[in-house]
Amino acid sequence: MISQRLARFDRLNLLAAPTALEKLERLSAWAGRDIYVKRDDTTPLAMGGNKLRKLEYLAADALAQGADTLITAGAIQSNHVRQTAAIAARLGLGCIALLENPIGSEDGNYLNNGNRLLLDLFDAKVELVESLDQVDDQLAALAERVRADGKVPYSVPVGGSNALGALGYVRAGLELAEQMTAAGLQGATVVLASGSAGTHAGLLLGLSECLPGTPVVGITVSRSAEAQRPKVQALVQRTAQALEAEVPASVEITLWDDYFAPRYGEPNAGTLAAIRLLASQEGLLLDPVYTGKAMAGLLDGIGKGLFAEGPLVFLHTGGAPALFAYAALDKGPEAAL
Repeated sequence: MISQRLARFDRLNLLAAPTALEKLERLSAWAGRDIYVKRDDTTPLAMGGNKLRKLEYLAADALAQGADTLITAGAIQSNHVRQTAAIAARLGLGCIALLENPIGSEDGNYLNNGNRLLLDLFDAKVELVESLDQVDDQLAALAERVRADGKVPYSVPVGGSNALGALGYVRAGLELAEQMTAAGLQGATVVLASGSAGTHAGLLLGLSECLPGTPVVGITVSRSAEAQRPKVQALVQRTAQALEAEVPASVEITLWDDYFAPRYGEPNAGTLAAIRLLASQEGLLLDPVYTGKAMAGLLDGIGKGLFAEGPLVFLHTGGAPALFAYAALDKGPEAAL
């Protein structure tokens, strides 16, 4: 069984208890549909978020290899880089991050506030790059420079999304399945943001163990469904191989790509409306890059009748610090948060 094989892998025990599964009562009444949220925005490090689940495994591997420096990459407002820097601080490791500006913003909030501000507090070293189009090669070159300085680097992939990192969401899928069963959520559909694919791939495998056939809808945040599908498929396969398991026949990759425009890191009107709605109806903060777009997809799916009958479970992957970076982006008053 996947759950038994998962226990073979070392992880840091930073997330000792399950994150809550809560019903959004006012939003459910507003939408005419039972909507629940899995609160992975409340994980207990650096203002929360989904990356901690991946980093529990990746950082444990880094320590096992004797690393003293974590290196990684992402956007200036990357939640992943923020949490990687935080776990490095927690473990007494160095952290160096390659950062790109994917939306070309010159706004001071975007360049210096939000997640970027937190990197300085965690004492991470930052190198700005023009783009991360060749990120594997760029991280390999950074690792060589770190070794030349007498350090021992450990490369954390973008989003923490390799087979080892995805194990964190295999575990989360098992956890969520248990919670959904306990809450009597028969026939539920799970909705999440699909980006670097580790969260999506791991969740599919974890849910397939206990609730096979549970629909999982990934809302893409950076690319078309056609481009995203092979990323998710490949990571499902690699994660299953790491677990010495077959990919269950019940695993189905469903992707909606109508909500990521105009590009990664740039919110659209639907994103901003979803953020405002959840804040005003539930006091729940979404972010402009991932969860705002995913919630926009969920709400639009309800309106268009795209979901099967049954409750909807939204995986909240965090990201609220980015709200402070997007407060005054120069994109017109209709787009201001």
